[in-house]
Amino acid sequence: MTDVTQDTAPEAASQEKMGGFDALKGLGTAGTAESAPEYVQKLDAQGRAYSTGKRKNAIARVWVKPGSGKITVNGKELNAYFARPVLQMMVAQPLEVTDRVTQFDVVCTVEGSGLSGQAGAIRHGLSHALTHYEPALRPVLKPHGFLTRDSRVVERKKYGRAKARRSFQFSKR
Repeated sequence: MTDVTQDTAPEAASQEKMGGFDALKGLGTAGTAESAPEYVQKLDAQGRAYSTGKRKNAIARVWVKPGSGKITVNGKELNAYFARPVLQMMVAQPLEVTDRVTQFDVVCTVEGSGLSGQAGAIRHGLSHALTHYEPALRPVLKPHGFLTRDSRVVERKKYGRAKARRSFQFSKR
């Protein structure tokens, strides 16, 4: 019987030194858990939000300011620069999802890659610029994947091959 009391005595003494388990309950949640980052509005001197978007080899610089819903790409209207309706829809997706089609004017410059890559870069940059202007839109844009950079790029050509994976034509004779 004396062995049992001697074993529990050191445990009781150590609990008293630490302050008991009640004191440790608050440590687990406040001490180790990280709080979610707080997003704030980022505007330049003219009241515009700026962001950069990338897709394939295209890089788009996008400025968002309050306006009537006009989208300008490299000094041209959206319809003149992107003739295909699919690309026009792709660029305007972040504005449509957030119901801000007629509230913002978008000015962007884009270079590199082809038209499809440029439209993807503008969409990526526009989404980020909207979150810089209005941080409350982040939970709306994030589930649609507009804030994530599409990292897929062209696979490099390998030696001894016609292209990245295609072999030269085989001739038996």
